[in-house]
Amino acid sequence: MKKHTDRLLVIWFVLTIAVLALLFLLSPARKFSELENRYLQVAPKLTWDNLIAKKFAEEAETYVTDHFPLRGNWVGVKSAAEQLRLQQENNGIYKGKDGYLFEKFTKPDSETLGKYTDAIKEYAAANPGAKLTFLLAPTSIGLYPDKLPWKAPFERQDQVNEEVGERLQGTANLTYLNGFGILSPHGSEPIYYRTDHHWTTLGAYYAYEAYAKQMGWTPHPLKDYAVKTVSDSFLGSYHTRGQFSLVKPDRMQIFVPKEPVATSVYVADTDTTSSSLYDESYLAKKDKYSYFLGGVHALMTLTSDIPAGEEDLDKLLVIKDSYAHNILPFLAQHVKEIHVIDMRYYNGSISEYRKANGIHHTLMLFNTATFSENNEILKLGK
Repeated sequence: MKKHTDRLLVIWFVLTIAVLALLFLLSPARKFSELENRYLQVAPKLTWDNLIAKKFAEEAETYVTDHFPLRGNWVGVKSAAEQLRLQQENNGIYKGKDGYLFEKFTKPDSETLGKYTDAIKEYAAANPGAKLTFLLAPTSIGLYPDKLPWKAPFERQDQVNEEVGERLQGTANLTYLNGFGILSPHGSEPIYYRTDHHWTTLGAYYAYEAYAKQMGWTPHPLKDYAVKTVSDSFLGSYHTRGQFSLVKPDRMQIFVPKEPVATSVYVADTDTTSSSLYDESYLAKKDKYSYFLGGVHALMTLTSDIPAGEEDLDKLLVIKDSYAHNILPFLAQHVKEIHVIDMRYYNGSISEYRKANGIHHTLMLFNTATFSENNEILKLGK
């Protein structure tokens, strides 16, 4: 009887593995995980260089993990099991106080941080006729470490921001704006989503206000906007990764100027033009933050219908991560033409692009986590 049972278990196990392998082979490879709100590993390229550097093996392992059949279901099951054990961390996400979820942050070592800041200084040196502003914004874990679970380990983002400022100090034609100085005075206000890694439109407004003052513009006061709630069911990237239950959704808002400026958005990736800074189709999807500008694109141009002589700036280049998406509508009220580059997806020479388009001002805007973990900033040296 026992042998019969063991044989059935072996057969069941082999069949399960065979079915999973078949699903893996036949299922189309996805580029983006809506559940985890991130791009998935693409199929690795088999070359001698990749083999020697062990890159092929690492990417192959990540590819199998990312495209494993029913991955989303396994993530949910794992999260449910962790919560039954009363664990306050799952998939690198902490369940904190006041409904906040936080992503673990790891400080880059000084050598890595030095390479990143050197790339910024090289860009400044290669563009002596351009005025550069670099704004580094903390994520919520940087501003609210007191809301983390008891004894949860964390590394301080403010130290990273301070070191970046010190390394960039004295760089000609470059101004550094430390996001802690901008956002800390407003820490008691809803400047971050509780379930997502982005700042809210209010947080973006305070960054816009600081940048406008640094540029010598007069920022529009909050009273010049009507606050519009576009969704009260936003469960962001931290929720999709952590899969914690009974999490209260965030409210998404936009600030509508009482004296609006018409702005068109050209997306070079798809060669399409829109008359709106917002894409309402995303409000019905999981990735609601892509409502701002229709999500991530390598290259965009925002053109505002500002009467001649009334604009504060003719052209501006914005080099950014997705933290810029809800600050750009504010900037569009001051600048006639904004060129927007996401370095994670743009592979051309940014210096050459700036010169070819006659742009003399650059804003670099990143959050501390993306800046620390993504070496795409090194493309600035091209």
